[in-house]
Amino acid sequence: MKERILIVDDSEDIRVLLRRILVKAGYDVAEATGAEEALSRAEALRPDLILLDIVMPGMDGFTVCEELGRKALLADVPVVFLSARSDTADKVRGLEVGGADYITKPFDKAEVLARVENQLKIRRLTCELKRSNAKLTEKQAVLDEDLKAAAGIQQSLLPRTVPDISNLAIAWKFMPSHVIGGDIFNVFRLDEDHVGMYMIDVSGHGVPSALITVSVSQVLQPNSGRVTKERTYEAPGYRITSPGRVMEALDREYPIERFGRYFTIVYLIINTRTGTVMYSNAAHPIPLIMRGNETLEPLDKGGTIIGLDGRIPFEEEEKVLGKGDKVILFTDGVVEYRNNSGEFFGENRFYSLLYDLRNEGIEDLLDAVVAAIEDFGEGAEFQDDITLVALEYGVDAEITPRAARRTPAEDI
Repeated sequence: MKERILIVDDSEDIRVLLRRILVKAGYDVAEATGAEEALSRAEALRPDLILLDIVMPGMDGFTVCEELGRKALLADVPVVFLSARSDTADKVRGLEVGGADYITKPFDKAEVLARVENQLKIRRLTCELKRSNAKLTEKQAVLDEDLKAAAGIQQSLLPRTVPDISNLAIAWKFMPSHVIGGDIFNVFRLDEDHVGMYMIDVSGHGVPSALITVSVSQVLQPNSGRVTKERTYEAPGYRITSPGRVMEALDREYPIERFGRYFTIVYLIINTRTGTVMYSNAAHPIPLIMRGNETLEPLDKGGTIIGLDGRIPFEEEEKVLGKGDKVILFTDGVVEYRNNSGEFFGENRFYSLLYDLRNEGIEDLLDAVVAAIEDFGEGAEFQDDITLVALEYGVDAEITPRAARRTPAEDI
């Protein structure tokens, strides 16, 4: 369709001259002889550009432009003023009331066409940009809903309840960031005396990282028969896979070349009868045993990240828990959390806080840690998911999944 231009001038000669120039250039032209007619025709025709005389009987061009703006008729319509005046003050006022350009009478045909085409080109680009932004906004809304659903699916994999476990109390906090991430953990019974537990942090954010957490969590299910248990012909028909061998299996299953992501993981097997803990740590933030004698003991044996396809072996280590000993696991979202000043929460602050809370029960301990993180942040958004899990040996308690703040899954 031809672009439509509305000429507003009380001089018939000017209107005729402009019409000839613009029609010959391929534009659709409409006319108005004064202010009231200009407002009426602009509302009815919705032109692509208005050529507006300043000096007219009654309402002048500046006032007409202001009135068009009040009626929201100039959202995308450029106004080019026409006037025999060449004062700078008039040009400035024209721009202040919403004008886009200024042509001084008597005008040159080439100048009129150049200024008209320039303003129409700007308008076309502006309209195209708005259409593109509208499409992007629509696509973003769909993407946000998909991410929200993905976050809900991911969080549904977090443990809700576990079988009654004698001698072991478990509590956790999961505080998601504003983007879907790669944190996940689980605790599950392997047999009558053994409990398995892991915590994972996949590199990056978004759906790819979340999908890997889903995949790994499925592989690590005890009834999947793929990693955590090995079949044997000896009674009782299976053998619990050691943490080091679990790491080796995951390293083969999830090479960086295949997924473009790596992940860290700590995997523990706890004998709830004897307190023995076997573990291996693949570059995950180092868990701590909080001993009753007030020491913090690191669980740092293991190897590098998962994804290097067996280039570096994974160590494992055995520890023995006494009554009242606690094990604290966490993701790097805790120590790498930054406040609005860019300061990190940091390992030293975190370890010192745990030491101060060593005599608290695990639920109160985690509540206090979360409160300290939020006080430190002073309202700053979480840059990464924050996950904390605490175990206490030698006590009987059900698992306690208490979220520190509302999670995306609760919004669905």
